[in-house]
Amino acid sequence: MFKSPQIKEEIQIHTGKKTYCCPECGKSISTRSHLQRHRKIHAGDKPHCCPECGKSFSRKSSLQNHIRIHTGEKYHCSKCGKSFQSRSHLQNHRGSHRGENPHCCPECGKSFSFISNLKRHRIIHTGEKPHCCPECGKSFSWKSHLQNHRRIHTGEKPHCYCGKSFSRKSHLQRHRRIHTGEKPHCCPECGKSISTRSHLQRHRKIHTGEKTHCCPECGKSFSRRSHLQNHRRIHTGEKSHCCSECGKSFQSRSDLQNHRRSHRREKPHCCPECSKSFSCKGNLKRHRRIHTGEKPYCCPECGNSFSCISVLKRHRRIHKGEKPYCCPECGKLFSLRCNLQKHMRIHFGEKPYCCPECGKRFSCQTVLQCHRRTHTNAVHQKPFTCSECGKGYSSRRSFRRHTQSHTGVNPVPEMTNDLSIGSSTKKIKEKSSE
Repeated sequence: MFKSPQIKEEIQIHTGKKTYCCPECGKSISTRSHLQRHRKIHAGDKPHCCPECGKSFSRKSSLQNHIRIHTGEKYHCSKCGKSFQSRSHLQNHRGSHRGENPHCCPECGKSFSFISNLKRHRIIHTGEKPHCCPECGKSFSWKSHLQNHRRIHTGEKPHCYCGKSFSRKSHLQRHRRIHTGEKPHCCPECGKSISTRSHLQRHRKIHTGEKTHCCPECGKSFSRRSHLQNHRRIHTGEKSHCCSECGKSFQSRSDLQNHRRSHRREKPHCCPECSKSFSCKGNLKRHRRIHTGEKPYCCPECGNSFSCISVLKRHRRIHKGEKPYCCPECGKLFSLRCNLQKHMRIHFGEKPYCCPECGKRFSCQTVLQCHRRTHTNAVHQKPFTCSECGKGYSSRRSFRRHTQSHTGVNPVPEMTNDLSIGSSTKKIKEKSSE
């Protein structure tokens, strides 16, 4: 039975038989039309020209896909809404929803949804670098890497309409999403939309709790390499990011950027409750806890909660007995820097707090508050009450001296009103006359 050439070619496509061989590179091809199209690559023949920008292509389908860049036409995935410029890219993408990875690497067994991805992957095993730079002779495994490399010689940098330049087209495409607000990558755990795939991968570690980057000095683990690099500077003391305005150095670039806003007086982060502005987003987050009353940091020793982790760290020194701040005059140690600063006023004779009634000056604000109660001479101005005899005192120190006469120990005082007298952990450093 006679078979037409078209039927023969159809049979060869289904059987996988490739009877046509390229005389230039030896590649085997299943149909004559595909061989003719392939040979244009060697001949450099590009008869199909774009009427918009003049770019030429060897295939009509490639020109049609290219024209969609100018028209903005895209094929949309019905599952996730993602858009593609070519139908073949959409078909390959749909396989990711079905979990299809039909193209398998014979060396390591890794599967891919695109045959082109498999070809690029196999170069890892072969070590092949077929793409050579004509300027310096350097070889690359992938054509895209060669194209990026050649921009070093040409000085070409793709530009965004905002004026920013990039060495790679992929970097320009990611940057443009800042202007468009496009966030095509969605987290399957929480539904958050993210602009780049790498940021999505980094975000998903929050849900898995994965922390693959470990500090060799102290063993602390981090989900991001950049966080580990910033952390290690604590051990090395390195502060490589220097402010050109004042010369102050910082361990991370983000800290330097926040600092530079202080010179420009920029405060772009505004509180929606009270309209107070901040130069750093982290400072705004801490400030908003004043309005919400949130105290997420809990002391494991006593259960007290704090709105700021730095305050928790200072508080825990009380339990550990740590006193890292030393007075250079007398050698006395303190757990808080503010307590050392108050103590230093004794040596320098500084008394910045003045009583408006009698003009007497004090080095500590809490001592001034105790002193001012002597002018009112009212019962409610003696907030420390003895539970044994009911006698009231205006200062904690006087109360403790009195209670020792009953028990020989220092009990917790009972407050007769809500008058603020300072923290219970602070000791009065000087005695005022009552």
